[in-house]
Amino acid sequence: MKKSVIVILILAGFILANKRVLSAQDSTSPTVSDQDVQLLRKDVRSQKKQLIAANLPLTDAEAVKFWPLYDQYTAETTKINDTRFALIKEYAANYSSLTDAQAESLITRSIGVDESFVQLRLKYVPIFQKVLSGKKTAMFFQMDKRVALLIDLQLASIIPIVQP
Repeated sequence: MKKSVIVILILAGFILANKRVLSAQDSTSPTVSDQDVQLLRKDVRSQKKQLIAANLPLTDAEAVKFWPLYDQYTAETTKINDTRFALIKEYAANYSSLTDAQAESLITRSIGVDESFVQLRLKYVPIFQKVLSGKKTAMFFQMDKRVALLIDLQLASIIPIVQP
């Protein structure tokens, strides 16, 4: 369990160190390219995979079946996160001149992204249960959710609140 705490702290530090990537733009923010953001996201995915590997006890037979499913699941979460990132970019680009209609659209689409994550997890629970025990499946989804919550917390701490 100590390994997971260390990895989570490393992940949190990495996100905090790179928070300028996701913050709303202002005149003092450095310009960050989409390529920079993609590299950051790739690093986060890599660290998350290392966290799972270090803490989810898999037999050799389970690992052979689990990791391809994990990669498939990650590919689908990446697509959802693409939408999430696009919303953050849109918010950042319009922050200083955001209209009521834009704000309503952003919040509705943001909630849709949250729903997509829930639906994806519901889809994959029975798929992972075919290769892992119930406890190992639960453990995987707990770790997955904790990392997601950590990232959400970091995003919430750096994305400014809409001003009326």
